[in-house]
Amino acid sequence: MNKADVSQITSARIPTAYGEFRLCYYQNTVDHKEHLAFVAGDVAGAERVLVRIHSECFTGDVLGSRRCDCGEQLDRSLEWIARRGAGVLVYLRQEGRGIGLLQKLRAYNLQDQGYDTVDANLLLGHGADERDYSLAARILEDLGVRSVQLLTNNPAKISALTAEGIHVDSRLPLEATVNHDNLDYLRTKAQRMAHLLQFKPTQANAPFTKHDEPEPAN
Repeated sequence: MNKADVSQITSARIPTAYGEFRLCYYQNTVDHKEHLAFVAGDVAGAERVLVRIHSECFTGDVLGSRRCDCGEQLDRSLEWIARRGAGVLVYLRQEGRGIGLLQKLRAYNLQDQGYDTVDANLLLGHGADERDYSLAARILEDLGVRSVQLLTNNPAKISALTAEGIHVDSRLPLEATVNHDNLDYLRTKAQRMAHLLQFKPTQANAPFTKHDEPEPAN
């Protein structure tokens, strides 16, 4: 099977609250979505690059929804990459674990009826997780990244990147604040999707800059 091709169409300087990034816009041969890469520093030819593969979550990333951990993971990843001085956050446009925003909202309604995130997806005729990480691998290759320290709690993401030829040197945990609205969601991730979560208590209102960069795990 041939690998998907990606092409970096343009990039621009993006100053953020955490530091300055170069935002790279990619096209590909698989879909018509606008996948992106936030790049800090010089990563071409570099080993053990701090990397986050982040799937789009409009409700969490933009609206600050407390039903998931996505927005907080996005913010912390950008902070830690900027603090490190070099790294990449690949932003994949695969909303709702790949089922899209409309179906995700329908899944939310089922969750409010008592179903967990896995069963809600299945009831809607979807897989528990339909995301694909092949385009992320191609983007990392295009940027010249040689090996990564991956910010993730998801072992499936490590396996997927490894299968695509990306050397994952180590995993760095990325645990977010546990609250009343996301507790069942996080439990389902740990119990039914094998995510590596410890449910450590954190200060819900503590600024992200209070959190030190995580140490490698594995």
